[in-house]
Amino acid sequence: MEKDKKLVSEITSMETDFAKWYTDVVIKAELIDYSSVRGCLILRPYGFALWENIREVLDKKFKETGHENVCMPLFIPESLLEKEKDHVEGFAPEVAWVTHGGSEKLTERLCVRPTSETLFCEHYANIIHSWRDLPKLYNQWVSVVRWEKTTRPFLRHREFLWQEGHTIHATSDEAMEETLKMLDVYADFCENVLAMPVVKGQKTENEKFAGAVSTYAIEAMMHDGKALQSGTSHYFGDGFAKAFGIEFTDKDNKLKNPYQTSWGMSTRIIGGIIMTHGDDSGLVLPPYIAPAQVVVVPVAMHKPGVREKAEELYNTLKDAGIRVKIDTSDNSPGWKFAEYEMKGVPVRIEIGPKDLEQGSCVLVLRVNREKRFVPYGAILDEVNKAMADSHKLLFDKALLNRKARTFTAKTVDEMAEIINNKSGFIKAMWCGESACELEVKEKISLTSRCIPFEQEKISDTCAICGKPAKHMVYWGIAY
Repeated sequence: MEKDKKLVSEITSMETDFAKWYTDVVIKAELIDYSSVRGCLILRPYGFALWENIREVLDKKFKETGHENVCMPLFIPESLLEKEKDHVEGFAPEVAWVTHGGSEKLTERLCVRPTSETLFCEHYANIIHSWRDLPKLYNQWVSVVRWEKTTRPFLRHREFLWQEGHTIHATSDEAMEETLKMLDVYADFCENVLAMPVVKGQKTENEKFAGAVSTYAIEAMMHDGKALQSGTSHYFGDGFAKAFGIEFTDKDNKLKNPYQTSWGMSTRIIGGIIMTHGDDSGLVLPPYIAPAQVVVVPVAMHKPGVREKAEELYNTLKDAGIRVKIDTSDNSPGWKFAEYEMKGVPVRIEIGPKDLEQGSCVLVLRVNREKRFVPYGAILDEVNKAMADSHKLLFDKALLNRKARTFTAKTVDEMAEIINNKSGFIKAMWCGESACELEVKEKISLTSRCIPFEQEKISDTCAICGKPAKHMVYWGIAY
């Protein structure tokens, strides 16, 4: 067991240093490796498998809601990017530029895609002419580049993977309906697939996406009380359409500008999964997106029948469509148990000589290490039940953490006292003035996370200036 202890001890305790714990986990669980390109990280097979499973579930949801996948170019001409003033100003500090093609200097710089609104607009201007051409419900799965000053695995890469939906509609009502519908898709995915409870709401003017009329987001709380913006959906109005000359002839035979939306989720959600559910032994993965949902570990394989029964159980689960692996390596059972705990495999099945005698196996839940003794014939039902139970336990634990770390404050002094002594969300009233929001950010390093759809009246006045309040806002420190 000495090897097991060493393997676990290489992960720093969450309570000792949460940031170091996080880095230890992504490296030791073989999710990420560093590359020679500063700020650009390698997704190893286990990390990329997580993204593939996330992509598979989301892609199905997008197609069920009528969306089609497309793929836009990686490069954007500078002149095209500059057509929407607010948009280009918002991204200018993070843009990477291509100035040469081979040995020749380009006549116009090319931006390496930080997001694709401008390319979609150019395309829409070419293909949309009549109300019959609308709506267009598009999505793409691509990488983007943003030249971040500081990077961190999954949370901030200079190049990262995401999906970006871009839709265009005949009316503002249709576009707003799409914006909120896709926010609900993200919230449903986070809660019912990733076991991450989220707060849905609208971003303030200071925090909204560059070029958007309004931005909506889902905010999740990590184990340490910090917030993670986990998905966003933007309503653009007709601003981009006017800037790019997108017009269509409506049913009344008049030329009009259409209305647009954009929405996205990236690989930073993997960081959210790690920081929401992980523990001092490593990853704890939600069952529905885990690369391996079950691992079968035969114990004392040299004993008659052990390996054969383990392979039989493996095949039963595999044939049922469960993502299962079997470890018949010559590593010790103790090493294997520690390894798959660290990698967060939701369910472990142990089978040894005593289990053969009893006609059963041992099923262990990663989330709480509960052991269940299961007859062979019930293995499929019990594994499915264990995964459903694990999902609920993960969600309930995360929700309990959020509730325990959500505070209310009536004044900015109360906000400061809370954040100086605790970590989490602070619910406080706001007048709607940008100056008050910036004061909170400058004085106590809190940002507005969102104006939640579910409003509460904590007081009648703004916590910062004392004027009549317009909204209750979630404030916090975010990744």
